[in-house]
Amino acid sequence: MDYNQLVAVSGLPGLFELVSSKADGGIVRSLEDGSTRFVSTRIHQFSHLESIEIYTIRENVNLLDVFKAMEKATQDLPAEKDADAVKSYFKQVFPDMDFERVYDSDRRKMVKWFTQLKSANIELKLSERAE
Repeated sequence: MDYNQLVAVSGLPGLFELVSSKADGGIVRSLEDGSTRFVSTRIHQFSHLESIEIYTIRENVNLLDVFKAMEKATQDLPAEKDADAVKSYFKQVFPDMDFERVYDSDRRKMVKWFTQLKSANIELKLSERAE
């Protein structure tokens, strides 16, 4: 499984591999438990991880840049439910993040997603066409 096949689905926790797409939705496989299900686009929205950008004090950066900074960091990952610990973690690991426009819930989600990516041994790199 490659990074470019991963999506976040609104209303559903965690990350998913987009197995197949149809006109009215897609078939996704959960990274957490490996379950496969059909998700309707009438109810949910799909966001490819490659297309997600994060606000910074300069120009927006791709989510992958944040994940790579997290990968290089020597600090331990904070508990995703502790918003203050997550915020102080990102102040050390990615200080350019715009902490007023990137919400606590978004930062906690990044920690959770990063943990899922690492446990699934997914290589953090953009596909050739996305670059």
